[in-house]
Amino acid sequence: MFNFYKKNDNQIQRDVVHELRWDPSVTDSQITVASQDGVITLRGRVPHYFERSMAEEAAERVGGVRAVANEIEVDLMGSYEKTDTEIAAAALNALEWSYAAPKGIKVSIENGWITLKGEADWDYERTAAKNAVSSLMGVRGVSNNIVIKEKVLIADVKSHIEQALKRSAEAEGRQIDVKVNRDQVTLSGKVHSFAEMADAGLAAWNAGGVKWVENKISISQ
Repeated sequence: MFNFYKKNDNQIQRDVVHELRWDPSVTDSQITVASQDGVITLRGRVPHYFERSMAEEAAERVGGVRAVANEIEVDLMGSYEKTDTEIAAAALNALEWSYAAPKGIKVSIENGWITLKGEADWDYERTAAKNAVSSLMGVRGVSNNIVIKEKVLIADVKSHIEQALKRSAEAEGRQIDVKVNRDQVTLSGKVHSFAEMADAGLAAWNAGGVKWVENKISISQ
């Protein structure tokens, strides 16, 4: 029986190419794919930061991929080009209209690159802020410098995270080690896909009082 995750580099490279072609949000004709020991390198040019991000996510969905190096360049052209002033106004408006993004976020723009600063109660709010501005016209990149506010750490946070891991993916949860140092969590171990690794990170971020998660989980071949 073929093991979906036991693929050689040629198979992984081919599958990533096909996934890029399958994803309608990606201009795959301008992207090249290389694979070495399950590490994917994406190169080329796309007309917007959003497509660069979508290409990386598409590669991460492919079984056998252990890591993705995104070297795609954003080459804005025509109607995609906007001034920093226009991008700033659009970004503030997008954050204001976002239900999940935290309030009071400060926005700075330099050559189409957005930097977000401020505080959030939860990591999902920080992620929502980045998502709100990532697809705006003229954006070349986003630096998310929003930090999590200080809050009381829930009792026995390690146990709460471990239970959450078992609820979302019990078999993988048993292979993940959770270490807690004050308000910082470190995850290590092995899972089979980026999706499982992301789920583990989300479980840790959702624990009350956690300000930082270092995800050292690796993708097993």
